[in-house]
Amino acid sequence: MKQENLAIISNEKTQNINDKVFCDNIDMKSIPEGLSQNFNIELFLRKSKVDRISHRINLKKIFISANIFDFLHKIWSRSEKHKKFLVISLSPFTFFACLLLFILKKRIFLYLRSDGYEEYRCYSKFFGPIIYHIMFIIASKITDLIACRSHLLRKKTGFVVSPSQLNEKWFSKRKEPNLNQVKILYVGRIKKEKGIFSFLNLIKKIEENVKIKIINSEKKYDKKLVSRKVEIINFVNENDSIIEAYDDHNIFILPSFTEAHPQVLDESLARLRPVIIFTEISHVKRDREGVFVIERKVESLEKVIKFIMKNYFDIQKKMIKNNLPTKKAFLDEISQIIKNEKSK
Repeated sequence: MKQENLAIISNEKTQNINDKVFCDNIDMKSIPEGLSQNFNIELFLRKSKVDRISHRINLKKIFISANIFDFLHKIWSRSEKHKKFLVISLSPFTFFACLLLFILKKRIFLYLRSDGYEEYRCYSKFFGPIIYHIMFIIASKITDLIACRSHLLRKKTGFVVSPSQLNEKWFSKRKEPNLNQVKILYVGRIKKEKGIFSFLNLIKKIEENVKIKIINSEKKYDKKLVSRKVEIINFVNENDSIIEAYDDHNIFILPSFTEAHPQVLDESLARLRPVIIFTEISHVKRDREGVFVIERKVESLEKVIKFIMKNYFDIQKKMIKNNLPTKKAFLDEISQIIKNEKSK
C-alpha cells in the first residue's frame, strides 16, 4: 500500500556533520523517525550555531535553514508534494510557516508540547505572553490542534495525546537501588526556566551527604556549577543507554517552573525511581505513584529526601502499579489523527 506524504516542520535547531543531522531534543528524532513507518516524511528544521550531537536523525529528506526566509522558501518549494503538514511547537518560525501553509490551502496539524505562555514569560514577563497569545489565537483558527495536555488547548477544539519514549526495555531488568547515599539525577537543559539553578542553590544548603548528577544535552555550560556535590556530563543516549543513569541513582528531580507532559518523569517511574517536583508544576503528578510535590524550600527538600530514603521499598511497591504511556501508543495516536481516522 502506498504511503501518504507528510511534511514535519519544527523550530528545532540542528547541526549537519558530513551529511548527518544531529539535534538535542529526543522528540525531534523519535517523532519523525516513528511516523516514517506510516508516512513518507520530509523534515524542515533550523540550523544551529553551536554543536548538537546528542541525537542523530535517521531520515533521508531533511531540509535545514539558517534564517526565516530560507526556512519559508524551502517549505514553499516542497509544498506541492504534501497535502498535510505536522508543525511541532509554536514559535515565530513555525507561526509564519502556518500562515504560509494556510495561504497555500494545506491541512496543518499543530502539536503543542509545552505551555508557550509560561515559556515566553521567561523571556519577558509582560510582552512574552502577549506575543505568544497573538500567535496562538491566529494559529488555533487555521490549524488542527494537538496537545500533550488538555489545558494547552485553552478551551479550543483539539486532540490530546500522551507522548512517551518508553518501550519494553524501560520495564525490564530493573536494577535494585543503592541506598547507601542519596544520589539525585536531573536530565535536561541547564536553563533558568528549568529551575535547575534554583534547585542547586537549595542543595548547597543541605548538610546531608547528597550527590547530584546533571545529564545535559549541550556541551556548553557554566563550569562553576560543578562542585563536590554536583557533576555535569554531556550524554548521547544511544539505544536507551540512559536507562543505566536512572538505575544508578535513587531519586529523580524535576525542578522546572513550567512543564506540560515531562517524559523524563515517566522514564524515572518506569525504572521505579521516585521523583521530586515543586508546587509550580504539581499538575504533572496526575495519578502517578512515587511523585512527591514540595515547596521550593530547603526544609521541604530535606524532609522529602529523608522520607523517600526511609520508605523506599514501600514506595516502589506502589509505583509498580502505575499505568504509563508507551512510545508505540503515542506514535499510533499521532498517526491516526493525521490520517483522519480519529475524531476529536
